[in-house]
Amino acid sequence: MTNSLPRLIAFNLPQFHPIEENNKWWGEGFTEWTNTAKAKPLFPGHYQPHVPADLGFYDLRLPEARIAQAALAKEYGIEGFCYYHYWFGHEKQLLEKPFNEILLSNEPDFPFCLCWANDTWSGVWHGSPEKVLIKQEYPGIEDEKKHFDFLIKAFKDKRYICENNKPVFLVWRPLDIPDTAATIKRWRRIVEKAGLPGIHLVGIYRPGTFTPEDLGFDASIYNNNPPLREWGTWNKPFSFIVNRLLRKLNIPTVVSYEKAMRFFLPEKMASTQYPSVMHAWDNTPRSGINGLVFKNSTPEKFAIALQKAFDLTRAHEGEKRFVFLKSWNEWAEGNHLEPDLRDGLDYLVALKRKLDQQK
Repeated sequence: MTNSLPRLIAFNLPQFHPIEENNKWWGEGFTEWTNTAKAKPLFPGHYQPHVPADLGFYDLRLPEARIAQAALAKEYGIEGFCYYHYWFGHEKQLLEKPFNEILLSNEPDFPFCLCWANDTWSGVWHGSPEKVLIKQEYPGIEDEKKHFDFLIKAFKDKRYICENNKPVFLVWRPLDIPDTAATIKRWRRIVEKAGLPGIHLVGIYRPGTFTPEDLGFDASIYNNNPPLREWGTWNKPFSFIVNRLLRKLNIPTVVSYEKAMRFFLPEKMASTQYPSVMHAWDNTPRSGINGLVFKNSTPEKFAIALQKAFDLTRAHEGEKRFVFLKSWNEWAEGNHLEPDLRDGLDYLVALKRKLDQQK
């Protein structure tokens, strides 16, 4: 891939294998497929359930599944995966097995980076947000050092995605980090002491808050997660009334794909910001009527959104032409580029065609 082309990085969720904690919280054998497979349509024309096609109902404990994911992504022009990484403090990790095996086995031979999903897990997926499953904690400098002992092993892997030889590391909730500016300075010292030329820190930016750059991050990703509470009132009292009525009818919040893309892809973007493109969204398999659905998303509209994202990064320096794709495999959010029985490879074909047009 030349420096003039956008660098497409797709978020990759590891929750496709059972773990002890999920068995306890949600029942034996729970994975992301559990909610995906039992989903049902909640209103006329509602597309559910989403059934996987080419890759099937895979288990990420199997190397063959991880290799197949990477091969398909590479075929359609995706540079690498950004794996979600869960470190809750006190050395506690969850869902770490697939990525640990990727490191140990050197397979698949496909670029990757990490996104620290520093979020408290609750029962929000099942409509019980007050139910805390595991709390995100920041115990202090010693735990931080142990965290980076793990991260540096990944950063030094030849497959790790870099910007100007600096490993790219994402943080899901940058503003939650205590004493953020001082913490980031420590991180940089740790990385440099490990013999690396630095670290390219990227935080998720949510409009209406401080930008991660204000706190010492190098860059940010522009708002890549649907804030459900904002859609219902989205500066229009009429929208609030409609969505209150939908709830009474046991129908989730529904927003057009076109309106959603105007929210996620602004007209202008700072040179330190990277766009995130969503091709679809429907988290009703997790949240039922409390969920959010993008209606009328199509490969053709996805291609339009991609072009806008490419245009927004055109002035970025070559290695900083990152465009993040959300997501590769968020099946219970209806947000998967992996093919399903209805759309097959159509979204990936649209992505590859649009990328080829940039050459």
